[in-house]
Amino acid sequence: MEKKTIALIAHDNKKNEIVSWAIKNKSRLEKFSLCGTGHTAKMVEEATGLPVKAYLSGPLGGDQQIGAKVAEGEISMVVFFWDPLQMQPHDPDVKALLRIAVVYDIPIATNEATADCIIK
Repeated sequence: MEKKTIALIAHDNKKNEIVSWAIKNKSRLEKFSLCGTGHTAKMVEEATGLPVKAYLSGPLGGDQQIGAKVAEGEISMVVFFWDPLQMQPHDPDVKALLRIAVVYDIPIATNEATADCIIK
């Protein structure tokens, strides 16, 4: 059976938070294939030693790449630690990714508490 894939994404102010979460949940995450947007993928891979396929950074189209993989059925869950208090230059892409996860009925965790519930 093929491993399910989790996408890991975090805005700049949330990158350390997602890295800490990934370290805390390393034993669970190693049961999945992992991918993520640019710098987040690299940071999680370096911190955990787990392989994380990197797409483009969010502002350069990474959110859209992950959204496409959701639509193609290749991503089973998204952990997206986003910062709702800071305007993002690629905000339409962020909203599109959130929307596509809902349309395709896949879990999307936008904070640590939700990610903890889903990963367990």
